[in-house]
Amino acid sequence: MTVEALAVTTELSYLDVLESEAVHIIREAAGEFEHTGLLFSAGKDSCVMLHLALKAFTPARMPFPLLHVDTGHNFPEIIDHRDRVVAVHGLRLYVASLQEYIDDGRLRERPDGTRNPLQTLALLDAIRHRRFDAVLGGGRRDEDKARAKERVFSLRDEFGGWDPRRQRPELWQLYNGRHAPGERVRVFPLSNWTELDVWQYIAREDIVLPSLYYAHQRAVFARDGMWLAPGSWGGARKGEQVERRLVRYRTVGDMSCTGAIESTAVTAEQVIAEIAASSLTERGAPRADDRLSTAAMEDRKREGYF
Repeated sequence: MTVEALAVTTELSYLDVLESEAVHIIREAAGEFEHTGLLFSAGKDSCVMLHLALKAFTPARMPFPLLHVDTGHNFPEIIDHRDRVVAVHGLRLYVASLQEYIDDGRLRERPDGTRNPLQTLALLDAIRHRRFDAVLGGGRRDEDKARAKERVFSLRDEFGGWDPRRQRPELWQLYNGRHAPGERVRVFPLSNWTELDVWQYIAREDIVLPSLYYAHQRAVFARDGMWLAPGSWGGARKGEQVERRLVRYRTVGDMSCTGAIESTAVTAEQVIAEIAASSLTERGAPRADDRLSTAAMEDRKREGYF
């Protein structure tokens, strides 16, 4: 084989480069920190994160556990997928339950019924209780203005708070995990990925996702420009009509704040085509918790949210 032919056969694709970078970051975190965890919501980004983490350490077992903050208002498909993945791969799973915090009075329900903004306390308590000095998450810079400011290794203070002015430079993919006692680090291996990259990788790797990411018939009702699904959190108010529509979800959070979009995409390839033609971001249109203010995400991150 000629040198030119060898160069062609060994050239990495764009997805290969993103995968290599993410695997490198995951291994760096596992090697640098004493107690690492992987935040796992069973959404598409955390499913990709888990796939990368499993690939990073194969044939050995993944060396850290999963952490899930359960709002109590999750989509049933999400909980089913979470438990199935844990069973298939023999993973350790820690669950922080918001319902327990509400039942014992540590948290109070919001008037709008949305629990997504309430996750921070349970998350920080779980990180402290499990003694995690680093937690891996699937946040991406293209999702939100606040996340665009984020570093790959994001330093958090002893209260879990994020200060964009304290973030360190990360030149030449050199990541600084040093932290004082009590401080912790959040690690984002998918920082440089886009929603389209994630879906192209899902298609290439044949990653299984919860069924609600693909078009399906579902009972929904219109509120504030979104199609919401009734469930344990509540449902349609007076004057809101429940109807069945062909929908899917671009992003998944608490049922009370995550809206569906009308879609006919039933395969990853069809989702890719749909995203490529869309002018709306995945969080802007279908997420009520990100509409609370123009700086909703940044405010929550400063309090300790992911």
